[in-house]
Amino acid sequence: MIESFINERVKGIKPSGIRRFFDIAAQMEDVISLGVGEPDFTTPWHVREEAIYALEKGRTTYTSNSGLFELRQEISRYLEERYQIKYRPQDQILVTVGASEAIDLAIRAVIQPGDEVLIPEPSYVSYSPCVILAGGVPVPIPTSEKTEFRITGEDLASCITERTRVVVLPYPNNPTGAIMERHNLEDIAQVLREHNILIVSDEIYSELTYGTKHVSIASIEGMYERTLVINGFSKSFAMTGWRLGYVAGHPALIAALTKIHQFTIMCAPTVSQYAAVEALRNGLESVTKMHEEYDLRRRFLVHGFRKMGLECFEPKGAFYVFPSIKGLGMSSEEFCDRLLREERVAVVPGNAFGDSGEGYIRCSYAYSLKNLEAALERIGRFVKKVRKEKNLE
Repeated sequence: MIESFINERVKGIKPSGIRRFFDIAAQMEDVISLGVGEPDFTTPWHVREEAIYALEKGRTTYTSNSGLFELRQEISRYLEERYQIKYRPQDQILVTVGASEAIDLAIRAVIQPGDEVLIPEPSYVSYSPCVILAGGVPVPIPTSEKTEFRITGEDLASCITERTRVVVLPYPNNPTGAIMERHNLEDIAQVLREHNILIVSDEIYSELTYGTKHVSIASIEGMYERTLVINGFSKSFAMTGWRLGYVAGHPALIAALTKIHQFTIMCAPTVSQYAAVEALRNGLESVTKMHEEYDLRRRFLVHGFRKMGLECFEPKGAFYVFPSIKGLGMSSEEFCDRLLREERVAVVPGNAFGDSGEGYIRCSYAYSLKNLEAALERIGRFVKKVRKEKNLE
């Protein structure tokens, strides 16, 4: 009886494949988890200190729906200096409760029931559910190692229909670590210029690229007005629990997102906003130090997986590796379930990020080298055991 009250769209959405393994691991002892994309760094002290100061000064009231103007000014400056995209703090930037809220707002504000939203896969788990909850239809754009998990203009064009309303651009990518370089963006921009399609560009990992500086599609000719740029503080500044993100775009689009935001959220946490001002003004040196450590861990994991005989795409962004387990004769789910129970290592099955992720596992390197080294030893032991069981040695 009670179940009859639950919205059918909600009923149809599967729980997060990331959290399922995390929850199992939380109930077990001696588990090394590489499952959750959360920096192991503590938020820099000067940022925490600014939050403490804000509390001492009693800065605990609501802010503007759009966020502290001071913070929007800093975001505007940051985006222009870092990525050469200019947005007015007055009406082109909205501060949100994490980038997750920004994604939800962007989808809900622009699609009508039945509209199609193109989503490259594998990619972050929340895009499709947000589309479904808004009454839209998620349409995957499969990617593979052959194209370094990037979408091409040809891929994009083959998926566009008269019902296509939005394309999500999730780069740097979670879970693959793939990036889109300028020439890749120009390739898909050529296709998009021929269609009336909005771009939701999730750039939460923009500070975490290796060897190549991040380029926003909003900086590509003809893409600025039709792009909503989403970013935040969780990953780059190690501020996951502060729940602070933002979205930048055309004033008319931001006004539409703000309508939903003001009736459902009111404003992002005030103390977090004051801390974010300090992070943008004086925290980029800490971002650089964390980036250097991630790069070291990235190379360590890639080398480790290849050494145990697993093919491993070299990630160029974010903080995940996406090794292939296709040669072991088992599904991603089976691999992850057995690895957790037999060797006490939690990783995420690739199919949690879409059908294109089957045959892979996602391992986060937002953990210490000590934990990564121990995890690799256990995974290597498990892989060797599976090969022996299946006569693959």
